[in-house]
Amino acid sequence: MTPATRILVIGGGIGGLTAAIALRRKGFVVDVIERDPDWSVYGVGIIQQANVVRAVAELGILDDYVEAGFPFDELEIYVPSGERVARIPTPKLTQDYPANVGIGRRALHKVLGDRAQQAGATIRLGVIAKAFDDDGEGVTVTFSDGRSGRWDLVLAADGLYSATRGMILPDAPVPAFMGQSVWRYNFPRPADVTSLHVFEGPKGAGLVPLSQDLMYLYLTTPEPDNPRYPREGLAAVMRGKLDGTAPQIRALGEQITEDDEVVYKPLEALFVEGPWHSGRIGLIGDAVHATTPHLGQGAGMAIEDSLVFAEELERADTAEAAFVAFRARRYDRCRFIVEESMAICRAQVERRPVDQAAATRKMFEMVARPI
Repeated sequence: MTPATRILVIGGGIGGLTAAIALRRKGFVVDVIERDPDWSVYGVGIIQQANVVRAVAELGILDDYVEAGFPFDELEIYVPSGERVARIPTPKLTQDYPANVGIGRRALHKVLGDRAQQAGATIRLGVIAKAFDDDGEGVTVTFSDGRSGRWDLVLAADGLYSATRGMILPDAPVPAFMGQSVWRYNFPRPADVTSLHVFEGPKGAGLVPLSQDLMYLYLTTPEPDNPRYPREGLAAVMRGKLDGTAPQIRALGEQITEDDEVVYKPLEALFVEGPWHSGRIGLIGDAVHATTPHLGQGAGMAIEDSLVFAEELERADTAEAAFVAFRARRYDRCRFIVEESMAICRAQVERRPVDQAAATRKMFEMVARPI
């Protein structure tokens, strides 16, 4: 007997939308709320590695991913001189499909939003959950628009700055700034960028193919004082940050011209060691295990969360049992990703050598294991 029929999902991003799809596939009634009235998308692109390709296949939307993105089966490692020192085949976990997919954030958002709605989830925009009344049998939620409703349980995928986490787990840690930030910018894709290119050094960088015509550059830089750069002049600031990087990266500088196209984000991380739920209200994704992007697995962990939670909810006798079993399955895997990513980040900030190839192989070995 399942402990829930109607579920409220808080957050209309990657975690919330994949949760909606996974739960609808199990037959649950799902309502999604998203605080952004425009349902806008932050960022330029994202890497979906082999474990994520496998998870997306289980969601039944892999063909949409491949069609909307750029598939590839290896990554290349470069040192600051620009010399390639390793080409690493990445494991395929889904037969007849690529090991990885690079995909634009807007393209990904469209895929997930369309498929969640096609699956039967309802989505309301511009709405915030202001209060929860969990009486043990269900949760009554009061919203910012004055409405209220009742659900059997609430699943919050509301990100790094989760308001739900603050409401249900007031003693949980808050995001910690890591002394580093990431810059991202889109470019036309050259013919030779057919896989992820990772450049080692105190300023980490990478080129990610997103489509036949598009790729993006990510660049991590030490920012010890966590400055807030004004939008005006941001392209010039990013160009200046390319000093000391590999020749291939510096050569892109002349194309960084549009302030509004620069995506700049201070890097913060979070791992909740205690409970991931309270009563009938639980958390997934960045709300409990937000990582820096050094291993490219942040969104992947949220997508895997969605599948695992749907499975545990379907088989559980109580909401408590579902939340406990979900955390038990996800804890070690998510902690590994957060800690290993933070270790790379700290090494770059402290200007210590980073063996990116070894770290990547270790990560692939871990995430290839069943979820």
